[in-house]
Amino acid sequence: MRKLSPFLFVGLFFSILYAPGSSWARSVEIRQLSIATTINPVTASFITEQIEQANRQNNRAILIQLDTPGGLDSAMREIIQAELGSKIPVIVYVAPKGARAASAGTLITMAADFAAMAPGTNIGAAHPVAIGGDNRANNPMVKKALNDAAAYARSLAQQRGRNQDWAEAAVRKSVSISAEEAVTLAVVDLIADNPQSLLNKLAGYRYIRNGKALVFNPVGAELVPVEMNWRQKILSTIGHPNIAYMLLILGILGIFFEIAQPGMILPGVIGTIAILLAFFALSTLPVNYVGVLLILLAFVLFVLEIKVTSYGMLSIGGVVAMAFGSLILIDSSEPYLQISRGVIAATVTVTTGFFLFAVSMVVKTQRRPVVSGQEGMIGETGTVVKAINGRGSVLVHGEYWQAHSDEPIAAGTKVEVVRFLRGLELEVKIKTTSPQRTEDTED
Repeated sequence: MRKLSPFLFVGLFFSILYAPGSSWARSVEIRQLSIATTINPVTASFITEQIEQANRQNNRAILIQLDTPGGLDSAMREIIQAELGSKIPVIVYVAPKGARAASAGTLITMAADFAAMAPGTNIGAAHPVAIGGDNRANNPMVKKALNDAAAYARSLAQQRGRNQDWAEAAVRKSVSISAEEAVTLAVVDLIADNPQSLLNKLAGYRYIRNGKALVFNPVGAELVPVEMNWRQKILSTIGHPNIAYMLLILGILGIFFEIAQPGMILPGVIGTIAILLAFFALSTLPVNYVGVLLILLAFVLFVLEIKVTSYGMLSIGGVVAMAFGSLILIDSSEPYLQISRGVIAATVTVTTGFFLFAVSMVVKTQRRPVVSGQEGMIGETGTVVKAINGRGSVLVHGEYWQAHSDEPIAAGTKVEVVRFLRGLELEVKIKTTSPQRTEDTED
């Protein structure tokens, strides 16, 4: 037999070693995401995109560093589906110290292949909150949502080999535990001080793929931080309830200015952009549409104040509607989903002050004497040019007018316009001066 070249053996060795599906063929990168916000559609989109991209690039794993008070159920389920469908290991690390994985964050953590926590962190309180305001225990819809969430949590725990009873209790009873208790109760796998320490401790841990137990090998892997792009950061920022609310009010004020002073353009443009951004932000939040309608009613009343003389009554109604609409705009009992009462108070106060100032200007304008046209001539002072004996002529505002008076008035006399007669003829009288106080002096 002909001898095989040593290069051929080397080639065969590396072709097998780096064949598709071999753990050695994977990239040495471990993609690291840092999530320190609520779980909303923007957050869900970012995490799922990164999980899919890490799978396409065959990364060694993906690590999600999590600190969240919770979020929307739909966004949470989108993330969990991406975790369960990942071919590479998904690591969820509740960190840094003092962080939490509450509500939706609890289930996201339990759905990971490897779940870890930093010292001083906590996990739990996953009781679902119904969107609609009625969260009474005897509400049939609340019961259905609770049972569904409890079954979902138990299913995730079972699939990942975690404590099923605790997972259900976290949903039904809102229990929350520390990192040490979570390890003891088999809710998470381990405690680590930092991401690198976590990877070192995970060496040799097993995870399941397609019914087969695989060993995780992080040796030589490099952590690569990945952040949201500018678009995602902006959308995530405006998704905060306070920002969404202020954008809505700013949009209303901008459009109001444009209607009040047509042709200014800039307020209308800014208002329209703010309104559209506010609608996007509100679509990511549990919105009470009665609150939206009350705020829109306030806008209508403010606009009507320009057209109808109500002496402030429409503006007062608008302020009341805005205040109540703001208070019930976000329909959730979760603090992180509510609009700050301080922001509402400041916004309503500033808006009230603005409209009261605008209304006061309107009232002053309506009470001001007419200073133009024929009515504006009444009370003006003029000088007799041609002596008036029944009729004559006067000079008022630099213009010559025919004048009439019941008493003779000599030329050069100061007169006051009493009223308009037919045509361009004025009725005038001698201008009287206010008597001045005089004091007698003694020699």
